[in-house]
Amino acid sequence: MEYAVDAWQRGVLTADVMRQRGNQYQRHMSKQAPNVLSMKAEVVLDGRTLERPVNYVLTRIAPPKSMPVDPIKRPFVVVDPRAGHGPGIAGFKPESEIGVAIEAGHPCYFIGFLPKPEPDQGVEDVVWAETRFLEEVISLHPEAEGKPVVIGNCQAGWQLMMAAATRPELFGPIIIAGAPLSYWAGWRGKNPMRYTGGLAGGSWMTMMASDLGGGMFDGANLVQNFENLNPANTYWSKQYNLYSNVDTEANRYLGFERWWGGHVFLNGKEIQYIVDNLFIGNKLSTARMVTKDGLRIDLRNIRSPIIVFCSKGDNITPPPQALGWITDLYQTDKEVLAHGQTIIYAVHESIGHLGIFVSGAIAKKEHREFTCNIDMIDVLPAGIYEAVIHDKTPETPNADLAYGDYVLTFERRHLADVEKIVQHREDDDRRFATVSRLSQVNIGLYKSFMQPWIKAIATPRTSERLQKLHPLRLPYETISDKNPWIASLAPVAVQVKNHRKPAAKDNPFLQMEKQISKSIESALELYGEWRDNLIEQTFMAVYGAPLVQDIAGLGAKEGAPREHPGVSPEHLAFVKRRVTELRKLVECGGIREASIRVMIYIAQAQGGIDERSFNLIRQLRAHQEHTLTLPAFKRMVREQAMVMVVDPEGSVNSIPTLLSHHSADEINKAAEFVTQVALASGSLNQAGKQRLEQVCQLYTQAAKQAKTRSRGNNKGMQTTSLKRDEQQALSVTASGKPSAKRATPRKAVTKAATVKKSTARKTAVKKVANK
Repeated sequence: MEYAVDAWQRGVLTADVMRQRGNQYQRHMSKQAPNVLSMKAEVVLDGRTLERPVNYVLTRIAPPKSMPVDPIKRPFVVVDPRAGHGPGIAGFKPESEIGVAIEAGHPCYFIGFLPKPEPDQGVEDVVWAETRFLEEVISLHPEAEGKPVVIGNCQAGWQLMMAAATRPELFGPIIIAGAPLSYWAGWRGKNPMRYTGGLAGGSWMTMMASDLGGGMFDGANLVQNFENLNPANTYWSKQYNLYSNVDTEANRYLGFERWWGGHVFLNGKEIQYIVDNLFIGNKLSTARMVTKDGLRIDLRNIRSPIIVFCSKGDNITPPPQALGWITDLYQTDKEVLAHGQTIIYAVHESIGHLGIFVSGAIAKKEHREFTCNIDMIDVLPAGIYEAVIHDKTPETPNADLAYGDYVLTFERRHLADVEKIVQHREDDDRRFATVSRLSQVNIGLYKSFMQPWIKAIATPRTSERLQKLHPLRLPYETISDKNPWIASLAPVAVQVKNHRKPAAKDNPFLQMEKQISKSIESALELYGEWRDNLIEQTFMAVYGAPLVQDIAGLGAKEGAPREHPGVSPEHLAFVKRRVTELRKLVECGGIREASIRVMIYIAQAQGGIDERSFNLIRQLRAHQEHTLTLPAFKRMVREQAMVMVVDPEGSVNSIPTLLSHHSADEINKAAEFVTQVALASGSLNQAGKQRLEQVCQLYTQAAKQAKTRSRGNNKGMQTTSLKRDEQQALSVTASGKPSAKRATPRKAVTKAATVKKSTARKTAVKKVANK
């Protein structure tokens, strides 16, 4: 009886939560600009008023009074994904990407969007609008040290990368979280979402969905794709978790559903552009996308550091899709350096797709570390790094130099390390290339034979009815107070709450219920695995067949179906000129350049750069005069790093030459400075110790030479002083006053004239001596 009462009461309360969810949905969607931000925001620039109107809006996050903004710190701009859901998930709660930036004292902006797009809006218009928003943010913060940090989640990540490739001068560090950039990449036996386009026969079904919507694509279709990925969670675990913990879970469930159920729309040409060029065509990661203005979008043009955050537990954007663009664009580490790109990646072991930019634990660890060390990230030399976060313990050396409870290190990696994660397969590329070719054929057939009929039956009323009857939207529309049968649940739920009698945790029927739930969940998981395996095997068999590839026109093509993008002759000429310039800089500079070279030299031996070293540099330099600004320091670090790449041995051996213009005291202080920085992260490895000893000897040698020069200069100064007194004496007139005229340049004279002048000098000296 105890269990029966408890089960009945939980059922009533769960039904009431669903009623509240429907009411919440109605209120949320009735707003002009619905979002789920936990902080207040004010509109700065409305995209609908731009030259190329879009439904995006730039807003400024109003920080709490207890968290003032530092005007010197660079602003953060967070962009939410427009992939079926509404905006605001990045600031859904205080422990979020926005919350972390506000807590660190950075001005924070948010780029959101309205539920429906502008009539002629396209993807390129949105990309252009985002660059316009950044121009506005930069103009509002002229005193900030550095360009804005831009965070793009999921779909917003590749959109921002497109913008940064076209306007690289506007961007500071770019953080892309769970953003797919290489759509053909993936692991066999996992993440079947990449096969969806092939099994649908290409993007013709996307076009048909837009035609049925009257030129609008319902974002609920995208959300349904996400739901189908995990049938166990969609059809059972999510609802049972609410039912079994309805006394404590209701608020969290309703908060998340406010975002999950706020479906938005895209223009038909927007989604078609995305599917054809990205999902199926995979053109972004190989520099094959060309705008309508004829501009090629090449991610190698980006000059800002790029932080790629992904997770092995993400079944929507697995690590190969997040990192595959690196191996798609580059073949060697030298190419990365030649393009001056700084790429940092962090791979989480288990968090899911939404957790990457929603989880409070991720915000407190990864996002906080990235935010607090963003200036360090901005000055990292070109190359590939992995962000490794260690727990701070009592044994951690110089723990006070690291922010929070963790220590962030950027360890040097190579293209081969990324390739181990991506696990690129050429035969898979051939299959996806076949899908891309056949997709174009099917679109042509659809336009010729089906599209006229679809458009004829898709009236505005029909399109609206189809949207409301969508399987994901229907429960929100019907289970609310608009339905009188559902509205009657409210008073019953109040009575149940007042007389709530939960069953004891050791109740055998409650234990049986949990076991049955686990059995249902396991059965649905097995079904999901079987379905995923069937999808993969079907895809591999159909598009791996030689006949199908021949029909697609790939049978006659030898070699890789997708080649690495070539490097333009202009860039090769630029690199050649730049190398020549860098070789001339090997012996140019002073004590600053020498110190930076030493720190890079030791960091190379250590295999990475620690946040404690950078923070110590900031502390030590903060108390000195004539310190470099952050942008100037960044330029110097990158330049000296490239000098060491061009001539590694000569750049180290020339350190005494760089120090030769300074005093022994300055050199000794610089040696102490670089030693402190080198040891800030703890003891060095053997190679690091050897390099530190080597450079210390160079500093000692330079200091001795400086002392020798100083003694020689003192003797020279005494001799010069005597000569100056003699010249002053010779210039005295008969009245005893120095002549006001300057000495004229010497001219060629005859021997007689020289003797005459010599006699005059002797006479003048005698007169001065007598006086």
